[in-house]
Amino acid sequence: MAAKQRNTGTYVLFDVIYADGSRRSNRKVPAELLGGLDGDEPARTLIESQDEEIAKASGNPRQGITALMRTPLPKAPPKPSKTR
Repeated sequence: MAAKQRNTGTYVLFDVIYADGSRRSNRKVPAELLGGLDGDEPARTLIESQDEEIAKASGNPRQGITALMRTPLPKAPPKPSKTR
């Protein structure tokens, strides 16, 4: 069986804080939408549209987004030192 291929570098992960204080982590946004003069504003637009679709499907009202920030990258574990 072949190993599952990972798609790296195609998405940027965001943490979203909603008006009620709840937090959703690791919301995926395609990397090609970001950058340029708008910065991360296209991510807010995309996440709001995704939230609208989810709200329609669930029948619950959509929460307003209070804050949107990129998910911090995990720090790499320290490399073991070679001692002889």
